[in-house]
Amino acid sequence: MNRYPLWKYAIILIALLISAIYALPNLFGESPAVQVSAARSTVRIDSGTVTRVEQALTAQGVEAALIQLDANSVKARFNSTDDQLKARDALEKAFNPDPADAGHVVALNLLPRTPAWLAALGASPMYLGLDLRGGVHFMLQVDMGAALQRRADVLVADLRTLLREKGVRHGGISRNGQTMELRAGDAQTLGAASDLIRAQFPDLVLTDTPDFRLIATLRPEAARLVQEQALKQNITTLHNRINELGVAEPVIQQQGADRIVVQLPGVQDTAKAKDILGRTATLEVRMVDESTDGQAAERGTGAVPFGSERYPERGGRSVVVKRDVLLTGENLTDAQAGFDSQTQEAAVHLTLDAKGARIFRDVTRENVGKRMAIILFEKGRGEVVTAPVIRGEIGGGRVQISGAMTTVEANDTALLLRAGSLAAPMEIVEERTIGPSLGAENIAKGFNSVMWGFAVIVFFMCVYYALFGMFSSIALGFNLLLLVSLLSMLQATLTLPGIAAMALALGMAIDSNVLINERVREELRRGASPQVAINTGYDHAWGTILDSNVTSLIAGLALLIFGSGPVRGFAVVHCLGIVTSMFSSVFFSRGLVNLWYGRQKKLKTVSIGTVWRPDDQTPAVKAD
Repeated sequence: MNRYPLWKYAIILIALLISAIYALPNLFGESPAVQVSAARSTVRIDSGTVTRVEQALTAQGVEAALIQLDANSVKARFNSTDDQLKARDALEKAFNPDPADAGHVVALNLLPRTPAWLAALGASPMYLGLDLRGGVHFMLQVDMGAALQRRADVLVADLRTLLREKGVRHGGISRNGQTMELRAGDAQTLGAASDLIRAQFPDLVLTDTPDFRLIATLRPEAARLVQEQALKQNITTLHNRINELGVAEPVIQQQGADRIVVQLPGVQDTAKAKDILGRTATLEVRMVDESTDGQAAERGTGAVPFGSERYPERGGRSVVVKRDVLLTGENLTDAQAGFDSQTQEAAVHLTLDAKGARIFRDVTRENVGKRMAIILFEKGRGEVVTAPVIRGEIGGGRVQISGAMTTVEANDTALLLRAGSLAAPMEIVEERTIGPSLGAENIAKGFNSVMWGFAVIVFFMCVYYALFGMFSSIALGFNLLLLVSLLSMLQATLTLPGIAAMALALGMAIDSNVLINERVREELRRGASPQVAINTGYDHAWGTILDSNVTSLIAGLALLIFGSGPVRGFAVVHCLGIVTSMFSSVFFSRGLVNLWYGRQKKLKTVSIGTVWRPDDQTPAVKAD
């Protein structure tokens, strides 16, 4: 009656073993570290960087516990924060002798001390939120005016192309802020241009003037859509760039209509955190100025002509490009490194959206034999990534950039083009730093609250329910272990609200065991034998436990779906705690009871505290 088959005990043992393995990394803590990454796209991070780090630390007499190279940075671990700070100064001096032209980002960080054998099994500690781990918090203001101006620049280029294709002659199109102005020579030209623009550009509001000028502005709903898309693209770009720089579990989310919150746990250096954010870049496609004056300026024998600009190219050369922007990063949907199908040279394959594909097709058709430059702007500096010659019309929205680049350069270019485009510039309007000591204090307080709550519950259960209380306490400990391991396996971020949810999960889990124990007592009070009482008590309690936990889970899912920030952190732990408590309180605890009592055929008493008769208040069954 109260016996588990062998496979159920096997499930319990496997769950216990896996939980112990994946919860174990959380006990090792974190070690102070210094991270060296590239500040510009032309800077390489490779084994040579590791050698430079080792030499710089040796020269200053700083000993590193471990130096490791990953895809985008070199991380050096240290045994103390004093060594970490000394190493930061030494590496800053070695890698950035000229602060005005820093080529590397040298930032303080925290790295887990997980042993290699656990890491080989894929076991990692939970991510800790800013309130527990310390780090930096930024509030970024997105320049929506610049986003609208950039949109106006693109529209001006589109209007020129449209009127040229339709043969409508005009006196020029210019932009003044977010307003576009078209000049016409007569009323007939003005009317033709107005009709054409209204048909092709429904997002524009047109106004005629007596002096044959056409004023175009974006409709309010179209302007609002541009702002929303700019905000979303900036958030995506920040996610991609910060993730590539190796910051563990950053928080990047929208706040209000034009602000973005960025939290970088573990990063303690505010100045370097700004450098990380400063690595975000914008992408522009322009035509190379191949006029006589433009070529002379490119060779350095003449001045840059009016309407053009000079930008450096990889390899030390410079390229003179026209100011007119043909495409921006808004039109780029993907960039992947690959190879040219004909020459087998390294190449970058770009995918454009529908509008970008149309513009690119028209530009390449009209400029065969000319050069087109792809410019990446980082920290206010523009660099020509590549300036290939247009060999023919390119349609379909798929573009290939090839020639004179290695496989590594192709991968770097694809990464920068894919993750480096900002739809609008941003500025930091608020910054806060939370020190690791405050985070450690929060962890200690949260840990103590959970442990004290656990200890009081165990004491009460053991006193009130005797051996059954001990079974419930073991199940409660297993529930806590299972919850921590799940959070670690899911790489969830634990915050102070999450610790509060963990303490709440303990209370909810023990509530199920209280209900089971009282059902067993009720059956004993009715005169049932101990084995029947155990079986009936668990069976009858299951329905009530399921109903109560499902309703709590619905509330938790609502918090998870509609909440944000700390509310979501609470909801994640709350929902996982409900699932683990149902498994531990019913399945696991019954396994313990069956293991202890199930094989006793002539069981006469059970240790479940004192069972009182309702009539005369005398005990019916006493704890053995």
